Amino acid sequence: MAALRNQPSPGPEPDARKRAMGLLAKATRAELEKAWGALEAKPAVAPVRGPETGLVMVRGRIGGGGAPFNLGEVTATRASVRLESGVVGHGQTLGADGEKAQLAAVFDALLQGSEHDAAVRRLLDEVSARIEADDAKKARQTAATRVDFFTMVRGDD
Repeated sequence: MAALRNQPSPGPEPDARKRAMGLLAKATRAELEKAWGALEAKPAVAPVRGPETGLVMVRGRIGGGGAPFNLGEVTATRASVRLESGVVGHGQTLGADGEKAQLAAVFDALLQGSEHDAAVRRLLDEVSARIEADDAKKARQTAATRVDFFTMVRGDD
């Protein structure tokens, strides 16, 4: 058992996989379907779990630094798949789109191998670029509504 713990794990580093799974969760179904359709050699995929839809408790903090509180529940869907190579991938997404969760799981599994590395990296770059563009657009829209308040001294003592 100890020998297994000391062996390096195949696939990307944990932080890189964490980032990739976050991007896959934020990808649109259309982006995932386009990337799947663009794969030349599609591996055989077998479901391991799901897709399963349930509720997840969302926690918040008042003012970003206050005491945590339960904000409410959101619908989330998860799925796990096994590729013909034996690699298992996991996917999750907000909402009840099981197909999207399965596609995210497939790309998570593909990320752990090297055969489709370029296609997965291209998908992750496209999703990341879209998210950055959306964030920049929201920042511009927010900045346009910014109001600067100032106080003038009246001189009455």
